[in-house]
Amino acid sequence: MSDHIALLQDLIARARTAGADAADAVMVGGTSLGVQRRLGQTEHVERSEGQDLGLRVFLGNRSATVSSTTVDPAGFAQLAERAVAMARVVPEDPYGGLAAEAALADAGPLDLADQAEPDTDALVARASAAEEAALAVPGINNSEGAEAGYGRVEIVLVTSAGFAGHFVRTSHSVSATALAGQGTGMQRDYDYSSAVHLADLEEAAAIGRSAGERAIARLDPRRPKTAKLPVVYDPRVSGGLVGHLSGAINGASVARGTTFLKDKLGDKIFASGITVQDDPLRRRGLRSRPFDGEGVPSRPLAIIEDGVLTTWLLDSRSARQLGLKTTGHAARGTGGPPSPSASNLYMAAGSLSPAELMADIKEGLYVTELIGMGVNGVTGDYSRGAAGFMIRDGAIAEPVAEITIAGHLLEMFAHLTPASDLRFKRGTDAPTLRIEGMTVAGA
Repeated sequence: MSDHIALLQDLIARARTAGADAADAVMVGGTSLGVQRRLGQTEHVERSEGQDLGLRVFLGNRSATVSSTTVDPAGFAQLAERAVAMARVVPEDPYGGLAAEAALADAGPLDLADQAEPDTDALVARASAAEEAALAVPGINNSEGAEAGYGRVEIVLVTSAGFAGHFVRTSHSVSATALAGQGTGMQRDYDYSSAVHLADLEEAAAIGRSAGERAIARLDPRRPKTAKLPVVYDPRVSGGLVGHLSGAINGASVARGTTFLKDKLGDKIFASGITVQDDPLRRRGLRSRPFDGEGVPSRPLAIIEDGVLTTWLLDSRSARQLGLKTTGHAARGTGGPPSPSASNLYMAAGSLSPAELMADIKEGLYVTELIGMGVNGVTGDYSRGAAGFMIRDGAIAEPVAEITIAGHLLEMFAHLTPASDLRFKRGTDAPTLRIEGMTVAGA
């Protein structure tokens, strides 16, 4: 690792020699291995390895970024000269620059690097176990297959201001998709699990069985009549609502004024007691990191406290535009400048179980799948295709499909109640969520 830091320090020195006032460089190296199985046969095995390099230079208020898939010190001088030449001809940006807050800090035991690296045989066995369990569910007659994968990514960041940091994160995954029914009545569903450590990955057979049972439950769906109903979001889709919040408080969007929440900082936009947090320091978190894409130390951040919007998600550029300080949420690749992005984002659990949350619903909708991208981040208008189940007298009833649910995100946030079943399964998580008075468009 010290060799990689030394390489980037050399690249930064070349940039300064070429005329840059300041610079930063990032290296992303990765290894991945994936297996796809279908109907007992291995259909695809893919392994990839590579390193990408990105250099950003500043000349006064001008900046430019160049990238390369070749990490060769012999080409560093040319790469730096190209970046500086590009920076000379671009417009000035009064808000650009390195993050003044960049510094190494103790992030604690994040435990992001699993020493267990599965080989192809192990992944084939995992995918096979998932598919076999799905096909064993009574009524399942076909499969779209199962996949198992492993990945390892190493990130190194160096700046001309003296920051030098690195971290490694691994990932393990398994998924399965099952089919039930015939012809136009066929239904499909899936399940998956991903984790930083293999020990935290859900059992492949359990994933396959869940996929099969979900597909069977969706057979013979109906199309309900159009009505205003309470809508309950299953945890595998409820995180999307938190994701819409994240997009709306992105500092770049706020600075441009292109978000429906641009004037809502400090306002109560959720009910009392609701909390949304971003925690980049969660041990074994899927998006955990000791520092952000500009070298700013990571720290947990309460975005919604007791229903109140308390902050934006900021990198240094958007923070300067808004007259604020970065929140340490810069994310970047090698081919462009940083931009704000959440890490391990979640809505805290409520006090009611999912059954208690639905107990008083005479008629409602339980959503397990969302379709389409009908969310307007500028206006807050929300319209998504959906499938799931009706709720009748507090219990999940018949499957439904070919419906649309619609509302406005501000109204949805204000009338939202979380259940107690929060699990950290994705990068953005939420428990089961109930929202009152949404429009359900069906027959």
